[in-house]
Parts: sequence; C-alpha cells; structure tokens
Amino acid sequence: MRAVVQRVDNAKVVVEDRAAGEIGKGLLVFISVDADDDEKDIQWMANKISGLRIFPDAEDKMNLSALDLGLEVLSVSQFTLHGRVKKGFRPSFTDAAPPEKGRDYWFKLNEEMRKYGLRVLEGIFGARMMVHLVNNGPVTILIDSKKEF
Repeated sequence: MRAVVQRVDNAKVVVEDRAAGEIGKGLLVFISVDADDDEKDIQWMANKISGLRIFPDAEDKMNLSALDLGLEVLSVSQFTLHGRVKKGFRPSFTDAAPPEKGRDYWFKLNEEMRKYGLRVLEGIFGARMMVHLVNNGPVTILIDSKKEF
C-alpha cells in the first residue's frame, strides 16, 4: 500500500462540479493498494498515517500529528501511485490491486484511521476527481507499507 501525504491548509475533491469531500487544515492522503497487500498493510498504514508528526509544535518543529491536533483527513484513492515507468514512457499498473480489492482495502483503511480517532472524509472511488489543495510548507511525505522508500 502506498500513500502520498500532504500537509494542507485546505483541500477539496470535486466530482461532476460538486464537492465530494472538503477539509480545512489537515492531511490530504492519496492511497494506492498493491495487488499483494493484506490486512497487515491496512493496519500498518493506518497506524503510520494516524501518528505521522508533520505539524509544527510551539518551537516550530515537526512534532505533532493530525490526531494530536484534532485535524481532518481527506482520503483519495489513486491507483496510479503504483505506476511504474522504469522501461519506456507509458506507465505500467500491473502492481496495482484490481478495482474490487482496491475499493475494499481503501474503505478498510479509512475505517481503521477512524478507529484511531481521526475524522476521515473521502473522495469517490473510481470517479474522475478534481483535487484542489493548498499545501502548507510544502510538506509531502511518501509512505509504502512494503518499505520500498
């Protein structure tokens, strides 16, 4: 499972000219499920995102999590994070989970993050989404449950 986590001042997902999910200050998280992922990947990723300390404390050090500050998460499914371009110029998505598994695991991940106490809003799985955001920092963190980076 892969995630791109961005610290945002605000973020919104728009589908067919309607806001599908919108947050103020918090985390915008793009998620991609690997074909080989299992329940352990869901648990690991939920724990990592929930505890990720990328917000400044009183001394301006990245030392606080969204959970510490009571901030929201906007979760967006994005299978293209598994795109490989090592050969050629057209991405290969063979490592991405099939849509049914991707949807199921994405929903399970969102539920797990809620169990930690985060308020998680969602984009719409499989929809063509327009994502609007103001990245604060900018701060962008890449996370892989297989620890590839």
